[in-house]
Amino acid sequence: MIFGLKMKNILFILIGTAIMAFGLVNFNMQNKLAEGGFTGITLLLYFMFKWDPSYTNLILNIPLFFIGWKLLGRNAFIYTLLGTVGLSVFLWIFQRYSIDMPLKDDLTLAALFAGVFLGIGLGIIFRYGGTTGGVDIIARLVQKYAGWSMGKTMFIFDICVIAASVLTYLNYKQAMYTLVAVFIGARVIDFIQEGAYTARGAMIVSERNEDISKKIMEEMDRGVTVLKGYGSFTKIEREVLYCVVAKNEIVRLKNLITSVDPHAFVSVTVVHDVHGEGFTLDENKKPIEI
Repeated sequence: MIFGLKMKNILFILIGTAIMAFGLVNFNMQNKLAEGGFTGITLLLYFMFKWDPSYTNLILNIPLFFIGWKLLGRNAFIYTLLGTVGLSVFLWIFQRYSIDMPLKDDLTLAALFAGVFLGIGLGIIFRYGGTTGGVDIIARLVQKYAGWSMGKTMFIFDICVIAASVLTYLNYKQAMYTLVAVFIGARVIDFIQEGAYTARGAMIVSERNEDISKKIMEEMDRGVTVLKGYGSFTKIEREVLYCVVAKNEIVRLKNLITSVDPHAFVSVTVVHDVHGEGFTLDENKKPIEI
């Protein structure tokens, strides 16, 4: 750590800004695709006045940095500053060393690549505690003083920026493909933040709960939680088992349950994020490095 900041976070925020900048330069800018947020404003200024996004991104964010210092807290502010400056630096580099990708005749591919690169980049930045400034800070301000959710503010801001782009330099075809890119980017951001790894949670109702839980703990080395419940129709109290396993273990878990009680009721749900022993901590309660 440096002054309380994690080197791993710093490294991945910079990697995220590099991926995002590469996508913006080689897919959005080369194919005249817009974007939401402050990034969309920098693209609008580029296509309207040829102003370099690497500079306008910094200039637009400078006033917000003074607000963000108190609003975000020290570490979050530094990570945000790092993300914003990193994005501008990589935008400057990739504009001067860009790769010619002739996709103007295939805007479907251009929109897909733009959305994927932006989503991966922003997803990594968000996952490691950073932002690229801009609308994120504005959304926090509006939430604090007006009570609006951050998602609502960011959505309205994005719509306004894209609408302004449509009224200035986008034709209807580019506008539609921009919406495709924004949609894909949002889905990729969610995927990156939740993680490619997902677990499965199983709720088990059986007459042989003790045998099932014992077998799960012994054969799968997974913990089992016993919950108290009762049947809504029968009003009979009974125990319900809850167990979280890795995605690739769910078939083994169901086979194990069936071998003990073929009539057991099992409900399986997707668990997007898991913290604790067996997943993010080892048996000694120490973090597992992934």
